Amino acid sequence: MAPSRWTMRLGAAAGAAAVLWTAGVAHANDLPGNTTPPAAGSSPSGNANDQEVSASVTSSRIKVTQKSGPTGGNSGTISSTDATWEPPPCWYEPVYTPEQLKKFSETGVALGHVSPHASWGGQSLWKGHYRDGKDAFNYEDGSLITRKGYDNYNLGKDGYFWRGVARDLEDQDSYGCERVMFWQDAGEVPDVPNAPTAETLADYAYDKVKVPDTKVELKPQAKSTVNLPTWVWLDKGTFQDVKVRAELPNTGLWAETTAKPIALHLEPGTDDAETFPASGDCQINDDGSIGTPYTKGNAEKTPPCGVRYLRATNGTPYQLSASVTWQITWQGSGGTGGNLPDGTFETTQDMKVQEIQSINR
Repeated sequence: MAPSRWTMRLGAAAGAAAVLWTAGVAHANDLPGNTTPPAAGSSPSGNANDQEVSASVTSSRIKVTQKSGPTGGNSGTISSTDATWEPPPCWYEPVYTPEQLKKFSETGVALGHVSPHASWGGQSLWKGHYRDGKDAFNYEDGSLITRKGYDNYNLGKDGYFWRGVARDLEDQDSYGCERVMFWQDAGEVPDVPNAPTAETLADYAYDKVKVPDTKVELKPQAKSTVNLPTWVWLDKGTFQDVKVRAELPNTGLWAETTAKPIALHLEPGTDDAETFPASGDCQINDDGSIGTPYTKGNAEKTPPCGVRYLRATNGTPYQLSASVTWQITWQGSGGTGGNLPDGTFETTQDMKVQEIQSINR
């Protein structure tokens, strides 16, 4: 259980200056500073030249690249069909080399995060723990934990100091990565809870998949007629697989998440309508198209994918919703891979429906 917004006085180490710990910030008592914790998502930083390594703990260093799929036009992110699924709330990443940490700790005010919900303000804290070997304390999983200090920032060693990253600091599960920034030898991923894996990157890439708007072809195009079917289709090639690659530098971890369109779902925008097929789910054909294009003479035939309106619009058009279901798979470093929940992306189009009246003589 994550701690509530608490405030405690602790020691950075035996005999060290007292510090004020809150859910957000710690200040050395020999330095001036505001002891009010920063707002969630704030970004403490140190020397202006070290912005990259002292960036916000809500900004990941994972590099994302789109490997295939459309890159132009309107697009958006997909929504998971599994309402219970979410990407990991937090994980650990390499942040500093020994040289970078030394420069950060000994330049300026040295204000920055040591975990997603705790930051240190003042050179004495950073130097005391990472240079002079003094113990540090922090709450991890609701318990007060002591972490041993380091000798001269581990200069001369090959590796990185790792720190927790959180997607949303207001999420209580983000407290699962509160270990004070720690050392890991190069080429190794730490053996700690919430250490990153290839699947972590696949989940992260899921949120970065951009798919095109679902603007379907219609016939009649401008205005439908009551009781006559409107044909709906998408030409082959309109939708392509979208592949996104995510890599975490200095770890060897990578994953590629692929979204493949598998179905189109129609919602007429009114109860006074029926869809074809009745479920509203139009399957993708073998050639990648959806439905069948309208041809002359098909006005009264039943389309394989379409909608029939039973009542005319009265000034305000119906909103025809077309959502594509995307099947999500991934593969990653170490021969890993698997499936993720399907995703959907929905767009709407105005539908005006007229009623043709005939006069009997």
